Amino acid sequence: MSSAPLPLPGEAPPVYHRERPLFVLSLVISLILWILMVVGTMGGVLIYVVMAFLIYLFAQSAFIVYLKGSAVRITARQFPDLHQRLLDSSRRIGMAKVPEAYLLHANGVFNALATRFLGRDFLVLFADVVDALEESPESLNFYLGHELGHLHRKHLLWGPVLWPASVLPLLGSAYHRAREYTCDRYGLACAPNPEVALRGLAALATGGKRWKSLDLGEYVDQIALLKGFWGSLHELLGDYPPLVKRVNQLLPAERRAALPGRNPFAWILCLFVPRLGPGTGASAGILVVVAVFGIMAAVAFPAYQDYVARAKVAAAIGLVADLRTQVDDYYLREGKMPESLEEAGIASPITGSDLQEVMLLVDGSIQVTFGGGAPLGGGSLVFTPELDSASAPGGITWSCGSPNIADRYLPIHCHSEPRFGD
Repeated sequence: MSSAPLPLPGEAPPVYHRERPLFVLSLVISLILWILMVVGTMGGVLIYVVMAFLIYLFAQSAFIVYLKGSAVRITARQFPDLHQRLLDSSRRIGMAKVPEAYLLHANGVFNALATRFLGRDFLVLFADVVDALEESPESLNFYLGHELGHLHRKHLLWGPVLWPASVLPLLGSAYHRAREYTCDRYGLACAPNPEVALRGLAALATGGKRWKSLDLGEYVDQIALLKGFWGSLHELLGDYPPLVKRVNQLLPAERRAALPGRNPFAWILCLFVPRLGPGTGASAGILVVVAVFGIMAAVAFPAYQDYVARAKVAAAIGLVADLRTQVDDYYLREGKMPESLEEAGIASPITGSDLQEVMLLVDGSIQVTFGGGAPLGGGSLVFTPELDSASAPGGITWSCGSPNIADRYLPIHCHSEPRFGD
């Protein structure tokens, strides 16, 4: 099998063509957002940065202590074959400082990982992938090279700086997928030949035994199955490219399968789905959107409900204003308050379904009772008349209040006086 020329020993492999532009774009956006957050909060956001660092410190230190206490450190004496592969892979890509490496039993997980803690690099090989590739130990170089690529490219170091842009729709996931493609090239560069690297990568798909009989050509032809809306959606929202595409990228150009176009509607939907974090995809991202809309609804619906309630109260006050005028006229003509609205010449003042009852009380007060459900249902407004000696002879002033409607639904003049029942 022929492939593209590998880099010379001591040289880093070529970076995936989309990683650098996506990195630059993410860096520019992140710096702008960091500045806006610091200035907009007058430095308050730095408190949350410190809190996030402390949380990271405790969580990451727990994982490192777990590694040191439960995994097996790979050294020249402990698993010398793995240690030599680590040294060879580090030299192959020109990595001067070899990270501290461990072998960890991960309950069947096929993979490896790289991490950092307080400036020190760590590499973890999962035991199951080492055991699965026992008949092709050179394939382990792919896993070592891939994780060394993350460290050599300083992906982990730049993570906190790029965090603001990493949560943005499309951009965050696209940059992380580009990083994976780059690190696959590192893995390819560390393997003794491309076939060995591809077999190692294919083990992620087939498990510990079937990778030996996998037809790579037929496997990459599965790329055609990713066409359409759903395939596009989940790929655009994922941090990791589909494995079949990763294998396809490592094949020589003449053996690669054609990539299907991405559905335009998937692009549009993904504009509204933020990136959650490492390894998250469409399901988690859409859950975030649902949660965001849920939070918005939780905030907006009560506000809308309050607006509707205040509008109903305002309409009731407008209705009573007309009734008060007729009561005032009756008082000026007769020198006394009417005993009912009908006596004042008012018939059927109720309009719409918002009001349950409008009645004249014994002291001449007008009481409006609201119908319907919460927050106004069963509540009432009471307009109380008082003789006003400062106005024209026989003039009446009216005060407004409520014994059972919250102040936030009432205009200021209705709860500036002591509340009824207090």
